[in-house]
Amino acid sequence: MTPPPHPSPHPSPRLLDGQVALVTGAGGGIGRGIALRLAEEGAAVAVHCRTAVESAREVAERIRGRGGSATVLRADLTDEEACRRLVGEAADWGGGRLTALVNNAGVQPLRELPDMTAAEWRAVVDTNVTGVFACTQAAAEVMRAQDGGGTVTHIASIEAGAPAHAHYSASKAAVVMHARSAALEYGPWGVRVNSVSPGLIDREGLTDAWPEGVRRWRRAAPTGRLGRPEDVGDACVFLASRLASWATGHDLVVDGGVTARPSW
Repeated sequence: MTPPPHPSPHPSPRLLDGQVALVTGAGGGIGRGIALRLAEEGAAVAVHCRTAVESAREVAERIRGRGGSATVLRADLTDEEACRRLVGEAADWGGGRLTALVNNAGVQPLRELPDMTAAEWRAVVDTNVTGVFACTQAAAEVMRAQDGGGTVTHIASIEAGAPAHAHYSASKAAVVMHARSAALEYGPWGVRVNSVSPGLIDREGLTDAWPEGVRRWRRAAPTGRLGRPEDVGDACVFLASRLASWATGHDLVVDGGVTARPSW
């Protein structure tokens, strides 16, 4: 009888071993799922927040508790200089390196177009688009100067328009187009830029707050369920890893198959 093979003394390397990542808006929800998945695959993670400091600290502590490396950084992403400082602080913490940026931070207020003010429009665009632009620009400069370049992943959305969501939907469409343009211009620098468009992601209290919407989603999704934050995190791990080394300028839809269903 042939004995079983001896286990390898060295486990297989994780997908992101040696990487240093910055995840914006990582204090909760999707951002938490992204940060945890990047850390599970070996990345040291800078956990960004604006006001959710305690939540961000909990994420960082959870990463450290699993043997990973994490720090918490604060910044207002509507401020261009704050974005640059944030990226610089993340790179300094990473020993001068930043290999992955995930632009997840965003806001999603509700306001119907007839009542929307320009200030309300700008508040969404400044966070969801301008912050993405400024963080990406700063990160690309760091990645250009290091061996191996780096990756940038924007979190967009499959939402193509809904009542009271015009500013949000427009901002997420802009994020997808920014990723495509940035892929073209930063590609020669060794920087890949992609976006991830999630569908409806579950969160605490969602079913109680929007029962009919959740029922409609589950009926429409071939997979029969809502998304989980880690589903988005898995997509970000893939795009930041060597497995996606020839993928750039792409929008990866993670929606359980909802957009594959005919609307007629």
